[in-house]
Amino acid sequence: MVAAQDITFEQFRAGLKAGFPIFLSYLPIGIAFGVLAHNYGFTPFQAILMSTLVLSGSGQFVALSTLFLSGSILASVLASFIVNLRYALHSVVLSTHLHGLRMRVLTWLAYTLTDETFALNSAAIRENKASPGSMLGLGTIAWLGWIFGTTLGTFGSLYLGDLSAFGIHFAIPAMYCALFVALASNLRQLWCGIGASLIVVALYGLNLLGLGLQIYWFSVITALIAATIAVFVFRKQDERDDLRATEAAAAKTAKEGS
Repeated sequence: MVAAQDITFEQFRAGLKAGFPIFLSYLPIGIAFGVLAHNYGFTPFQAILMSTLVLSGSGQFVALSTLFLSGSILASVLASFIVNLRYALHSVVLSTHLHGLRMRVLTWLAYTLTDETFALNSAAIRENKASPGSMLGLGTIAWLGWIFGTTLGTFGSLYLGDLSAFGIHFAIPAMYCALFVALASNLRQLWCGIGASLIVVALYGLNLLGLGLQIYWFSVITALIAATIAVFVFRKQDERDDLRATEAAAAKTAKEGS
């Protein structure tokens, strides 16, 4: 649990230090986004402003691709909204551990919430190492890394030409693969990741057979299918785990009573 307390510079600096790997990982992804935004006709100011205000790697890529392919702002916003719905789940999980924090602290934590900051903050909470200051520092350095990467990408495209030949469009799937390897802690999570990858491959195969599904819907469909299957497959296991936990607690209470 992260309780309300005075925010110190030492805590903030600890968050900056913990988030520095995120800063580094966001640089190539931000560069990729800056290049893509430039190729799609965005000015440097527009690209940097979008990263500053939105701070959503996959959501911004989906929004750009949808806007470019469909020409519809509504479709772009809708696709990005669906992709970013996972942040609502992240927020619910974190909110159970945050009590008594000031509104401005909660606002910044919500604003800088990403998959990576959620993962590191959750790990810190489990290890009782999290504090309001460290969480603020973590979110701040992640935000700065994303903006800096976008700035490098958009201005690099202006002065160096098309940088896509360097394979930077592979940056975001590479990042998620690295996160999966680092954070998958049990067989259940491993099977969920493998299942999701198989669904993506299946969608590509169906497209080759003439399905005609736009690629920006792949992540949305995959997430919905994988999560739904996981709920039904692992429901029995969860019920058995809950039953064992209840029996163990009852046995411990009976032993203490005797």
